[in-house]
Amino acid sequence: MGWLDRLRHKDNSGAEDVAAAMARATDAVERGDHRAALALWGPLAHAGIARAQNNIGACFAEGLGVERDLALALRWLTLAANSGDPVGQRNLAALHFRGDGVAQSDDEAMRLYRLAAEQDDAPAQDMLSWMLLESGLPEARAEALRWAKAAAEAGIATSMTRLGMMFHDALGVERDPAAAAEWWRRGMAAGDPDSEAMLGAATLLGQGVAQDSERALSLLLSAEAKGSRLAAPFIKAARAASPIEAAP
Repeated sequence: MGWLDRLRHKDNSGAEDVAAAMARATDAVERGDHRAALALWGPLAHAGIARAQNNIGACFAEGLGVERDLALALRWLTLAANSGDPVGQRNLAALHFRGDGVAQSDDEAMRLYRLAAEQDDAPAQDMLSWMLLESGLPEARAEALRWAKAAAEAGIATSMTRLGMMFHDALGVERDPAAAAEWWRRGMAAGDPDSEAMLGAATLLGQGVAQDSERALSLLLSAEAKGSRLAAPFIKAARAASPIEAAP
């Protein structure tokens, strides 16, 4: 049950007051005024509103509107996570993953990411999928695939890229170059330059998509310009394969 759902169990006037305060805080954040947002979240957090607790914890974790204080971030995010807020669970997982203000623990991070993922938090699904795949355990691949699909369907571009890799490399699924290329197309459309790089490589090699060295080079150069490190190993080959044209 989300924080807005919990509010519906209170009297209507109270729910409206909390929702209005949260909306005003959101407006303040959009203006870049985190101090004003914190002033609105503070009373709500002390009253037990988990999303407000998360938001305060996130501000202390990142130093937004307040001095960065990992101890206070941990305190507020733990309250939010224990109340079942999926964003609080995801943000607390990030502290455990990085070892910020708490002992580093992949196990605890994964436990918390899984709790948030099970509540349909797409960024948590994406991170959990990545951690499962990075574990290198063959038995973790099926779950990694499941969470990557969930996150990708929710619009997370990095999960689209990961799905392409999994179909290309047969990780937890039968190898399917066409499916890999399709996921990379979707990831590129969603803005991930790594998907663009991998689609360029697939286009260069003709794997799951028609071979076209000119288009491959265009994709690879575009991906590299956007920051993808996956493009560079294929650019020289794409240049060599592209036709030489005479100048007018």
